[in-house]
Amino acid sequence: MIAAFVLQLPVNGDVTQGTPVAQASSALVEMVMNSGAVAQGVLVVLLVASLYSWTVILGKISSFRKATQASQKFLRAFRKATRLQEMAQLAVECKASPLAQVFNDVYETYKRQTGGAGPPRNLTPLERSAQTASSEAVTALEQRMPWLATIAAVSPFVGLFGTVMGIVDAFHGLGTVGAATLRAVAPGISEALITTAAGLFVAVPALVAYNMLTARIRGFASGCDDFCRELLNSLEEIPVRPAVMQRPAGPATPEAGREATREVDRGLFK
Repeated sequence: MIAAFVLQLPVNGDVTQGTPVAQASSALVEMVMNSGAVAQGVLVVLLVASLYSWTVILGKISSFRKATQASQKFLRAFRKATRLQEMAQLAVECKASPLAQVFNDVYETYKRQTGGAGPPRNLTPLERSAQTASSEAVTALEQRMPWLATIAAVSPFVGLFGTVMGIVDAFHGLGTVGAATLRAVAPGISEALITTAAGLFVAVPALVAYNMLTARIRGFASGCDDFCRELLNSLEEIPVRPAVMQRPAGPATPEAGREATREVDRGLFK
């Protein structure tokens, strides 16, 4: 509707016909500088939001990359380890991994329950500790993510506010000049278009990054849940070793030797 109104306006003879492509960037800067206080304030707000969103995006990408590498290293070592103490030392080196954080909390609960050796007396506290540690690790990964969602949702409306104020200035210019000319409405229309474009420019990257980072966080959460079950299974299998050692002596057979080896190697032992 506004575009149709502008097209119907008579062209003032003083308006320059055409603008060179080479001067497009300078013309954009000139329009921004000549914009009203409201439009410039909107652009400053959008600039701050854009800088902050990119800071969060780049920081999350870097931290998630470190967490992924540390988690892969820790999980490979965990599946090859035979002693909990070895994993406790490795967890300090892989502190960027949420799996290491889960292991540390569960291992501390295990030491308080057993003194650091032997089978756990009750798996329920270990399960609760694993669930709490997993939730805390995921919460730490989600820090500052709501800001991305807020910027993605609010930026278009901030730009729309500038658009509305630009249209108000345009019609105010018509009333002041007293004639419907491009010279009267062009500043307000350009101001409106600039703030709208700026709002979209800020919102789109923030929204894309939020969706992709949220998917990564869901992957970390799923990995923590799987690791919790795997760790608890290993702790639950600790009593197998004493049972094998107390087995009464009998004729040594290849089948019995293989079964004893399989049972002794199962799980993590102090």
